[in-house]
Amino acid sequence: MSKKDKSEDEKPKGKGGLIKLVLGAVLLLGLGAGGAVGAVQMGYIGGSGEQEPDLPKLVKKGDDDPYAPASDSKDKNAVPVTHGEGGSEYRVAYYTFEEAFTSNLRGSTGLIQVSIAASTKHDGRVVQWMKLHELAIRSEVLVELAATPEEGLNSVKGKAKLQKRLTDAVNRVLEEKEGFGGVDQIHFRSLLVQ
Repeated sequence: MSKKDKSEDEKPKGKGGLIKLVLGAVLLLGLGAGGAVGAVQMGYIGGSGEQEPDLPKLVKKGDDDPYAPASDSKDKNAVPVTHGEGGSEYRVAYYTFEEAFTSNLRGSTGLIQVSIAASTKHDGRVVQWMKLHELAIRSEVLVELAATPEEGLNSVKGKAKLQKRLTDAVNRVLEEKEGFGGVDQIHFRSLLVQ
């Protein structure tokens, strides 16, 4: 066999080996990349893999509320609110329902009429949501008022129970519509039972 024949035999082997080497490297890179993507998605690499939901946060006194509603004040000399140092460490925001709620009382010919406001220590999204879903909230509040017996409103304890039920009703609507309640308490602006 001559040298020329040997070199021709070796060339195809060299090309075949080089192709196998390149294919092996590409295969290993593909497996490595796929494994890395899988590890990231499963949370082994790069954090938990799940984002925490963006729910309203508690706002401390003196902190800025990124979702604060625009001020309706037309008074150019208005002084900014200064919170006291005592009490809760969180600021309280209020939403007033403009129209009163009037309903029959359960098992009675009596009527109840209430004007209410809601308070929250969470950021302004809760107030925005109450305004956005006021119609659904009004409906739920009227259902709760209609389920109230007249004798249940003759005591301070009975009125406190009604406040709690109304707070729960507002939070149910907000949780259904937005995934978060956030109302701490319902306050009576006026309450009339006839």
